[in-house]
Amino acid sequence: MGSRILICCVLLSIFGLSLAEEVKLSIKGVTSIAKTDDNFICATLDWWPENKCDYNQCPWGKAGIFNLDLDNKILANAIKAFSPLRIRIGGSLQDQILYKVGTSLKKCPHIKKRDGGLFGFSKGCFHMERWDQMNKLFNDTGAKITFGLNALIGRKKSKDVDTLMVGDWYSKNSHDFMKYTASKGYKIDSYELGNELCGSGVSAKIDAEQYGKDIVELKRLVQDVYPDPSTQPKVLGPAGFYDEQWFNTFLQTSGANVVDGLTHHIYNLGAGVDSTLINKIQDPYFLDQIAQTYKDVSTSIKSFGPWAGAWVGEAGGAYNSGGKDVSHTFANGFWYLDQLGMTSTFDHKVFCRQALIGGNYALLNTTTFIPNPDYYGALLWHRLMGKNVLSTSHDSSPYLRVYSHCSKNSAGISVLIINMSNSTSFDISVENDMNLYPEGRTLMEAGEDKIPREEYHLTPKDGNIQSDVLLLNGSPLKLTESSDIPEMNPKLVDASLPIKVAPDSIVFVTIKGLNAPACA
Repeated sequence: MGSRILICCVLLSIFGLSLAEEVKLSIKGVTSIAKTDDNFICATLDWWPENKCDYNQCPWGKAGIFNLDLDNKILANAIKAFSPLRIRIGGSLQDQILYKVGTSLKKCPHIKKRDGGLFGFSKGCFHMERWDQMNKLFNDTGAKITFGLNALIGRKKSKDVDTLMVGDWYSKNSHDFMKYTASKGYKIDSYELGNELCGSGVSAKIDAEQYGKDIVELKRLVQDVYPDPSTQPKVLGPAGFYDEQWFNTFLQTSGANVVDGLTHHIYNLGAGVDSTLINKIQDPYFLDQIAQTYKDVSTSIKSFGPWAGAWVGEAGGAYNSGGKDVSHTFANGFWYLDQLGMTSTFDHKVFCRQALIGGNYALLNTTTFIPNPDYYGALLWHRLMGKNVLSTSHDSSPYLRVYSHCSKNSAGISVLIINMSNSTSFDISVENDMNLYPEGRTLMEAGEDKIPREEYHLTPKDGNIQSDVLLLNGSPLKLTESSDIPEMNPKLVDASLPIKVAPDSIVFVTIKGLNAPACA
């Protein structure tokens, strides 16, 4: 009897292992469908102080701009690993920040909790000594910096419309800050005006026509402070949630060649306290709902601002600092990496993750600075996925998400595969949709000159998708003894074999030698 049970178990094991669903993946390598910036990956630094609290927790600790330990070795190494990492400095309190420079300010108070203040806080003073310290870190690590300026200074509350701020932007304080920054030789990639003031706003709002005039003023200031076009920072806005009429009016008002990046924010998972958050990030039908927004932003640009590029200027998934049991775990990669793939197909140039550090959704642990799983996913994307986006399709499960780009630093293509299913594995064969091979013959069978395929399989420790320990090809990713980011070496696989994708896993694949004219 015991031997029969053993045989049955063995047969079930063998049968179970053979249940992988075979998938043919079609990649059109003749032409690209979109292009990202070379530095598509971006992460944010925020102004939140220690007493920023939501849902009876205060997850920011000393990770805000005022308190962050800029000498932390892990922080420096984490930024340096991207070579470069694009960093956006901004956030909800951005329009409360005053710059202690020049002669335009009579008072420059410390930021503190205040009933009736924007987001519950008072205005706060940013000293140039702190800015000097930050730029030492940025210079040492080669970061590319976007700085978000205070767009509310000088305005007053409307007497007729709740939350509407009226009047022209008082730009003198920002102008003084920009002149100081330039005089010190600090490199700024772009300046952004205001935070979440468009459309209906979050805690305050500005009319589209007024904001359009203000962004023209910012462009003038940038040209004044940085007269050399080759080193002139870009101008970004409006840094808020997409509203079609507002965005279109803003682009028409500001006019040609003023806005370089049209920035919008994404928090499509809802509140961080939502008990269904873990389900949402594994639901492809839910994740697809945001695609219309990406398409609409691209349409606004084509119709009213073809000189500008679309940026996701801030995206944390779940708002109010993220979900404490989800947003820093392996599972969040289902949302994050899928968003990277999706936005790139809609011709977005940059995707800024909220946050590099701070809150529950940070790429680095808020207290230890140790990288969370999404940090490594972002780093692999940055290193492997080039700027040319390729059309990719399959007719298998919607829980299998696949995106492909020309490879970043080698001939061929790089593919991102996300398996959100917790029960189905896939054997994927890639077809180069160019009619180069006889009917029914896949790229794998063609052999591609027998160049081994490079595979990076990401899985959670112990199969627990809510773990914050990430395995690469079966081994945990850990900082080195000197606090350096570990090497992330691929597994080399015979290119004629299918790509084997386990349940609840994320896989990056680089296929070299593929004849894809779009990648030439």
